[in-house]
Order: sequence, then structure tokens, then C-alpha cells
Amino acid sequence: MTTITSPSPAPGVRGPRGKKKPPRLLDVLSVTRLTPRMMRVVLGGEALAGFPDDAPGGHIKAFFPRDHQHEPSLPTLTADGPVWPAAEERPITRTYSVRHMDCERQELAIDFVLHGDDGPASRWALSATPGDRLGIAGPGGPLPLLKPASRYVLAGDLTAVPAIAALLEALPEDATGDVFIEAVDPADTLPLAHPESIQVHWLYRETLSAGESPLLINAVKALGITDPEGLFGWAGGENSAVLAIREYMRHQLGMSKKQVYAVPYWKDQFTEERYHEERHRIMDDAL
Repeated sequence: MTTITSPSPAPGVRGPRGKKKPPRLLDVLSVTRLTPRMMRVVLGGEALAGFPDDAPGGHIKAFFPRDHQHEPSLPTLTADGPVWPAAEERPITRTYSVRHMDCERQELAIDFVLHGDDGPASRWALSATPGDRLGIAGPGGPLPLLKPASRYVLAGDLTAVPAIAALLEALPEDATGDVFIEAVDPADTLPLAHPESIQVHWLYRETLSAGESPLLINAVKALGITDPEGLFGWAGGENSAVLAIREYMRHQLGMSKKQVYAVPYWKDQFTEERYHEERHRIMDDAL
């Protein structure tokens, strides 16, 4: 996921085949601390039947209960559009990534970046226990997130790690390229499965804020790319870093829109709601 600022909540997200699905109410099966700042929540339940397993890193809507609720009150999908509960019962909605879907076991894994009680999603993940319930809609795209290419460059911060990890696992064994991941410090380094010719580089900003850090764009530039033919670029994470990468790839390297998927998930020093409209303008320009 891994929080991504959510567009206006919709009860269904268009999946790989373009058909809207109603939200699913799922049960928490397990909770695992991956690093000091990352938590994995595995969800399951009969409602997960039919969830596709061919959307690695795909966007999903997560519907969180209000503080007074045991489970979220999900919208219903009608021919005329979504019907939402009253404002005080309406779920808190955020966007995450499909980390892994196991259709045989009927288990969906979502990885959360933790930042204390500052946000409703992080607060929920920190307190989640088996038996808790979460609403899910999706997955959505564009899918696949990575287009066929002769070389890949992926970049992002911790919020992009779930998508990056899922995408790396889905690449063909002969894929080549570089992946750059920015974290605060080495404590959040995770082992990632990847093709042999993909190089994964972890970067640590230490005391720099995410909005100030030039690590990702500097690392991408240091590759010294002179010919972008056959290259596909993917970037996710903090607004400033993602836009810098997109600007470099599109306007300095001359890559086409079809060669670049770069969407910011959040903006340093901004709340989810404050960043909402700006992010949509950025996404409209990117896609």
C-alpha cells in the first residue's frame, strides 16, 4: 500500500477485467510485525472468493471502522451508484496495495506502514487482532502495473515497498533493471525476492525528512541512462520524490507516458484530506 491518499471513496474498484465488484467484509487472520515501521495483516473469509490472484501490487480500497464500531459499515452498490451509511457511520477509506493473494488458502496480505496513532489506518493496524474485520474493494489498476520491457527502474519509499515487492515477484526470471527503496534507517530493510539481474538498492535518509530527501532522484540519475528505449519506469511514495522522478523520466530522458507509471501516495507535512485534491490533479496528468 502502505498508505496511499485515497480518491473520493467508491464502493467498488474496477478490477483487471473492468467490472466493478461490491466491497468485501473480511476477517483478520493474523498480524505480523515485519520491521519497526511495517506490519502485515492477513485477511480471509468467504467474501474473498473470486478475488483475482493476477493483480500483484494492484490498488485496493480499505474501509476502516469508526472508533465506536467493531466493523466498518460498508456502502452498497446499486444500479444508480453507491449508497453510503450516515456520515457518523461512514467508514474511513484509504488506498493500499495487494501484497499477496493466495487463492488456494483464500488469504489476502496487506502491508501497512506504521506511524503511531497519527492516522486511522496505522492506529487500526497497530491494534488489529485475529477476528477484527476490515472492508476491501478492488483490485484496480491500471493493470498490469509493469508493462513488458527490456529494462526496469523502480523507485519508492516504505509506502511503496508492498507494491514493489509484489511486482518483483511477478517479473519474469530474465528481467533486468534496478530498484531503489528509501527508508529512514537500516532497521526497515526487508529481504525481497527478485530476478537475478534486478539489483535492489536500499537508501537511508536518516535525519532528513521525506519531503527534503533527494536520495531517490539522485540514485535514478546516477544510473546514467542515455537511451530509454525499452525502459519502463515505476515510482511510488512521497509527492516530491515521485514528481522529481517523473519529471526526469518524461522530460529529460524523453520517455513516453506509456513508459512511466509514477503516482505519489502521500505528501510530507500534509494530512490525507489536505492532500486529496492536489494528488488527483497529479494523477490526472500522469495517466
